[in-house]
Amino acid sequence: MKNGQKTGMISGFSGFLINIKYLLKGKVLLANVLPVFTAYWLALYFSGEGFMDHIPLFLLTITGSTIVISGALMLNNWYEADLDRKMDRTRKRPTVTGAFSLGSVLWAGIMTSAIGMGMMLFTTFEAFIYSFLGWFFYVVLYTFWSKRKYTINTIIGSISGAFTPLIGWAVIAPATHIIPIALAYLLFIWQVPHTLAIAVKRLEDYTRAGVPMLPVVSGTGPTIRQMLIYTVALLPFPFLLLNSLGGIFFTVVIVMTIGWIILVASGLRTTELRGWAQANLRFSIIYLAIISLTMIILTSPILY
Repeated sequence: MKNGQKTGMISGFSGFLINIKYLLKGKVLLANVLPVFTAYWLALYFSGEGFMDHIPLFLLTITGSTIVISGALMLNNWYEADLDRKMDRTRKRPTVTGAFSLGSVLWAGIMTSAIGMGMMLFTTFEAFIYSFLGWFFYVVLYTFWSKRKYTINTIIGSISGAFTPLIGWAVIAPATHIIPIALAYLLFIWQVPHTLAIAVKRLEDYTRAGVPMLPVVSGTGPTIRQMLIYTVALLPFPFLLLNSLGGIFFTVVIVMTIGWIILVASGLRTTELRGWAQANLRFSIIYLAIISLTMIILTSPILY
């Protein structure tokens, strides 16, 4: 094989992977799979089960849930291709560039969703139901129905994400324990200021595309106040899990939550809203990652 041919193949494959990353919204996919894993891990710990005893179930759960989420994201990209063409941050998606045809993305989304749902049926029926509900809220109620019409699209999208920890826990035990319920609460509340921070940062994009996000319809002032309400609403979360996960976890979450509240409140005085929104977006991702990792570490076999 000639060097030029080899380089072309590598470049082509690399480009394919980059397009897949944009199609599946890499960070969004990871942010949804992480709570599934976290809840699964915690369910094993509180059920007295060993991780190594359930490797096949773990692989089935993570693979199946990832495929379901991927299918939902593909369908979202297929349906929103017209909006994505009008927004700077989404113009690299393959549904916009033409790297993948809309028809192929549609069928890939349908087939992937079906395969993922089928895999989740081999875990528990409860986990399958949560997987379906998360998919339904995101694809049907958020993408197809509310995003182009109502500012409550953010709330509906947040409901979808709240099912992810219920999926992970329900694979091991019924999700009636305080931990999966508290995690569902966290994921629902967390997504609102996280998403509104994106909307403020990309206000021009959403305005140009005509998407009725809160800052587009009501302005940045009411949006910041809404973000403040939701970040304050995160304060009960560590209290819910104090008895289960102890003082270290409580301290970490309280400190980070207060820090986020202060950061959000600073938006009421700043004139650099884009930089403020970017700081909130980064903090929200770090917030979720640290909380998840803290829960995993505190229930690690090394510590007990």
